Amino acid sequence: MMKTYDAVIEYLYARLPMFTRDGSSAFKKDLDNTIELCKALDNPHQKFKSIHVAGTNGKGSTSHMLASIFAAAGYKTGLYTSPHLLDFRERIRVNGEMIGKERVISFVNAHYALIEAIQPSFFEVTVALAFDYFARENVDIAIVEVGLGGRLDSTNIIMPELSVITNIGMDHMNMLGNTLAEIASEKAGIIKRHVPVIVSEYDNTVAFVFEERAEAMHTSVRFASNELTIVGVQRNGEYLRLRVKDNQVHDVNTWEVGLSGLYQQKNVLGVLTAVDAMRKKGWSITEVQLQEGLRTVHERTGLQGRWQTLGRDPWIICDTGHNEDGIREVVENLQQMSYKRLHFVVGAMRDKDLSHMLPRLPQHAMYYFSHPDMPRAMPAGELQAVAATHGLIGKAYSSVSEALAHAKSAFEPGDLIFVGGSNFVVAEVLRDLAGNT
Repeated sequence: MMKTYDAVIEYLYARLPMFTRDGSSAFKKDLDNTIELCKALDNPHQKFKSIHVAGTNGKGSTSHMLASIFAAAGYKTGLYTSPHLLDFRERIRVNGEMIGKERVISFVNAHYALIEAIQPSFFEVTVALAFDYFARENVDIAIVEVGLGGRLDSTNIIMPELSVITNIGMDHMNMLGNTLAEIASEKAGIIKRHVPVIVSEYDNTVAFVFEERAEAMHTSVRFASNELTIVGVQRNGEYLRLRVKDNQVHDVNTWEVGLSGLYQQKNVLGVLTAVDAMRKKGWSITEVQLQEGLRTVHERTGLQGRWQTLGRDPWIICDTGHNEDGIREVVENLQQMSYKRLHFVVGAMRDKDLSHMLPRLPQHAMYYFSHPDMPRAMPAGELQAVAATHGLIGKAYSSVSEALAHAKSAFEPGDLIFVGGSNFVVAEVLRDLAGNT
């Protein structure tokens, strides 16, 4: 019997295979463990309604925006996301509040024998815990983010009201496929029979994958970027103000979004189309509630790490974008900023395809290569050497904290420090800042 939350978390981390630590060896190629776990829990995933969200980039932001909107509309809303940045409990929330520590303790203690018998992965146990919690809390709806891929992801045992797929890019190719079509096929695996699907971004190289899967599942597919067009973009402090045209009726609405990254434009189109689809299924969300939900994403869900300003003196921005498309969006955001010098604190995992990421990074920046405190992390010296072949020059540091400290020392008024390249780099900086406040 584990008496403390720390003991339970240590057990989950140490005892179970964990993708964030162990990489692809922790990725299970079937849903059997999750099905067996949930069967022993009396199938909690069948006791609440849900929206399932997949995609290479943007699925976390999309999930948080949807959760914020449904909560603003008065629905008791569950939210399951991964990975966490600072606290394991970030993964499981109801109306923005993290699951209580005592609930995590009681779940693991109550089902310790089951966990030992089935030998699930860390992610499989977390999914089962989330679904059990949502069922016990009697949520009206849960927004469930896919962990990796879709077809074989542990979350894929749910039968949602709606499936949402954000975009398709090159990431986790060693597990999902080496072409966009192969990766899209894995994401399309969340499309269920008679469950409508929204795809945020139309891409003619993979659209046929979703269309064929939807046809096979006897359901409809809508491409948000075909139905809606961004006709105006403006940053207003920490908000992104978007003017969005409905391509059918030609109306233009203005939405203020509490996530200021320019890449949120694509995600917002998917979110707006998803809300329209849910309204058609009878869910009540007024225009005022929709606007309120979009404006208050941070406050209602606790989302961190998406083009987040960490300080003004020195000026520090972080973002968790960590693959080819994510880095492209980061660079586009940086190009819109005005600064004298760019200090770039970066780290990466060993299994990342750096040949697609590094060429996109700005060559004019001063780089601070770091070694995140994770077994999967690439040593800073190795990252520095590979980056140098792409014209990216900087020094290597043994930790993220050390890299950021040197960036701060070199900072002068008018400069910008950017932190990114990996969820784990951002998480360590956020942890350090939390410890210093």
